[in-house]
Amino acid sequence: MSVHEQFGEDLALYALGCLESDEKASLEKHLSECVSCRRELEQLRGAVALLALTASGPTPPLRARTRLLHAVAEESRASINSARASRSDRAPRLPWWIGLGWIAAAGLIGIVALLWTQNSRLRQNAVQLTKFAEQQRIRADKSRPIDEILNARDAQRIDILPINHKIATPAGKAIYSRERGGLIFVASNLHPLPPQKAYELWLIPTEGAPIPAGLFKPDARGGAMVINPPLPVRVEAKAFAVTIEPEQGSTTPTMPIVMIGSGT
Repeated sequence: MSVHEQFGEDLALYALGCLESDEKASLEKHLSECVSCRRELEQLRGAVALLALTASGPTPPLRARTRLLHAVAEESRASINSARASRSDRAPRLPWWIGLGWIAAAGLIGIVALLWTQNSRLRQNAVQLTKFAEQQRIRADKSRPIDEILNARDAQRIDILPINHKIATPAGKAIYSRERGGLIFVASNLHPLPPQKAYELWLIPTEGAPIPAGLFKPDARGGAMVINPPLPVRVEAKAFAVTIEPEQGSTTPTMPIVMIGSGT
């Protein structure tokens, strides 16, 4: 048996990381002097790498693959028979595929980490979408009563104008639904108020006393709005009027009436 054949099996075990210390030292000394065995070792290491990375990847060279399989078979026989006759005092070697198990475990950990990151991002996106949907629902809930009044079959549209037509700039419009007891009032070009005063809107029914329908103050441009004040349902409105009252409001209108409009 030639020197190369003597070290042939040890080369395969060395490539798998299973060679014991005494034989490892002897082989490494031989490798430092033998170019042919060093080339054989590189081929074996390449085959180990290909087998570890993928089962469907490039096929290792036939000679290297045969050498590795032979080494694995020898390892199996050594485990069953306790030791080879020529190396009876050698400690049991770890199976070569344990190293591949560690590689597979590391790959699995990487995949789990990637999936966890993607799952975390999906949860964040879901939270943001939930918040956005909730905001849209709140907006829809707020606008629904307004839409119902605007589209009510019995909705009256009433223009409310100043009593003194010589100063006709202020104007208002009321949309009133008797069946729903809903009211939307919008005013523009209102005059500034005295201190501690507010405008008050009144519903004047066909029968009975005027009903307070909301306090308001104009903004810097003279605009104001009253939406859905508390009103009784099914009250027939003869007119709507605006007066100037104390900030806390009044139970009856304070004369003079500054704006008024009748239903049609």
